[in-house]
Parts: sequence; C-alpha cells; structure tokens
Amino acid sequence: MSVGPRPRAVRRRDTEHRLAHDVDVWVASASTDGLPHLVPLSFDWDGRTLLVATPTDSPTGRNLAATRSVRLAFGPTRDVTVVDGEVAFLAMDALPREAADRFAARTGFDPRTLTTAYRWFRITPSRIQAWREEDELRGRLLMRDGAWLT
Repeated sequence: MSVGPRPRAVRRRDTEHRLAHDVDVWVASASTDGLPHLVPLSFDWDGRTLLVATPTDSPTGRNLAATRSVRLAFGPTRDVTVVDGEVAFLAMDALPREAADRFAARTGFDPRTLTTAYRWFRITPSRIQAWREEDELRGRLLMRDGAWLT
C-alpha cells in the first residue's frame, strides 16, 4: 500500500539498490523488422553498465547485435524499474577475466563453460524510470540521456 510518492532521491537509491542486488532481469529486444522478443537473463551491474550473456544465435543475441538497443524491466508490477539502454557486444574471450569471474560468482552462471556459442552484451543505460503506484507516475523519470536527474 502506497503512503505517497517517493522523492526522486529515494527512487534513485531504491533503483541503485535493485541494480546492485537483483540477479535477473526481463530483457526486451526487437528484430530489425520489429518482431519483439522477451526473455529473462541474469545480469551484473558494475555501477555504470549492466552485463548479460546469451547465445550468439538466439533471437535475443541476434536482436541486440543488430539493433544495439534494449529495454530492461526489473521488479514486480507494483515496484517497476525500466531501463532503456545502448548495447555493445563482446566475444566471450574479449571480456576481462575479472569481469567474467564477477558475473559468474554473482549470478551462479558461467557462459564461458558452455559449448554453445555465447556473447557478452554490455548495456549502458540511457533512460531509467521507476514507479510503484499511480501516484508515482509523475516524476518516474530518473535518468535521461545517460545522466541521473537531480
């Protein structure tokens, strides 16, 4: 039950906590002809970017590599964080070992050990929104053009 809208600073703190502590995220992508695709993936947040891994030839892998854009959704329907981001992809062996080790330790999943061809996808947030109830729809924008709003 809502007790009124959170101030922007509290929403940002809550969002940064979610990014640092959640392990899985819904990843929405689209093909170049607009066919949508939605999958849950594990992620790691380094304080600036999110790192995910998925098979190179999966719909998500192809979409992210082709369009270089993504929408991520965190949390339940009454505590939503939506991140729009720009995507860069890397070969499995192109990511520094410490970053790959951190991903594996945090998520319990290490794509480097699989025989299926995977890629890393680094997502740089360009826009972040967060809201819980209708009273938080106003002011839900926390980041614009990659910069946190104050």
